Amino acid sequence: MVLKLRTLALTVLLALSAAAPAEAVGFQHVFAPDPDGAPLEVGIWYPSDAPAKVESLESFEQTVALDGAVAGNALPLVIIATDTGASYAGHYDTALALADAGFVVAAVAHKGDDWRDQRSALHIMDQPRQIVRVIDYLLAAWPGHPHVDPARIGIFGFGGGGFTALVDIGGEPDLPLIGPQCKEHPKDAICAIVSANGETSLIPPVVAFRRLHDKRIRAAVIAAPALGFTFTSESLKDVTAPVQLWRAADDTITPSPFYAEPVYDALPVAPLYTVVANAGHYDFLAPCSAALAKTSPAQCRSEPGFDRAAFHATFDRSVVAFFVKTLTAK
Repeated sequence: MVLKLRTLALTVLLALSAAAPAEAVGFQHVFAPDPDGAPLEVGIWYPSDAPAKVESLESFEQTVALDGAVAGNALPLVIIATDTGASYAGHYDTALALADAGFVVAAVAHKGDDWRDQRSALHIMDQPRQIVRVIDYLLAAWPGHPHVDPARIGIFGFGGGGFTALVDIGGEPDLPLIGPQCKEHPKDAICAIVSANGETSLIPPVVAFRRLHDKRIRAAVIAAPALGFTFTSESLKDVTAPVQLWRAADDTITPSPFYAEPVYDALPVAPLYTVVANAGHYDFLAPCSAALAKTSPAQCRSEPGFDRAAFHATFDRSVVAFFVKTLTAK
């Protein structure tokens, strides 16, 4: 498998975290309060010295210390912003890798736009606010908050979560560009959702995105960002956080050249940009279990010859190395 690099060569060797590694990874399933809506479902992974065992995680299994005590202090935090219609468990392998390296990791399932319920699939503009609420919870109300360093926060976003991450780090998308895009490319995934729901009017021409910017977030990893064509040089001019950007070469959900490429071109500082040969959109999700492959075959299908598990071994190391460099380096 070949990873094509368009900018600086991407370092894939795992750097050592500033925090001493713990014996295991702890895990908690919580609901973070949202003053403006329903509580937000969150999975939290973190270093722990408690005994670990195999535990079920929706359609997956993971070896964790369930509700084990947090080990370490001044731990960096990474928020995972999930795709539309997704589960908080969809990037559990990346979360485990980060926690094993000394990070606290929190993945968010968005109410009304997760795998159980997609009644609010067009409300993607509300998700950056929900991420801010989860960060607030982790820094103040979560019982493990004394172990978290509020000065070292990153975000990982995939698909709709990529759009969310771009807004949270300072982006102000030009949403009226959705109309022209959908007229020219009505079969694009976002355009199909708009057409099927008849809710074009629910995508407002003006959103106060500036109030959603969270300057606490210092670095971002973004894969296959949804609505990438709504970002321009003007709308990303205030982004200062370093970005690692990923695109799947055979992505049919956020296809070239309308999604990752406009983001790459518009960012004021060129991101570390990787195009994954032979990969599809869903190859950024964790390798599927046998059970998930039966219930979600489209999500689990890869191109012949593409080894998702082997790719994730490299992908997870790359993500960890990027956050180690940007959040833990002295």
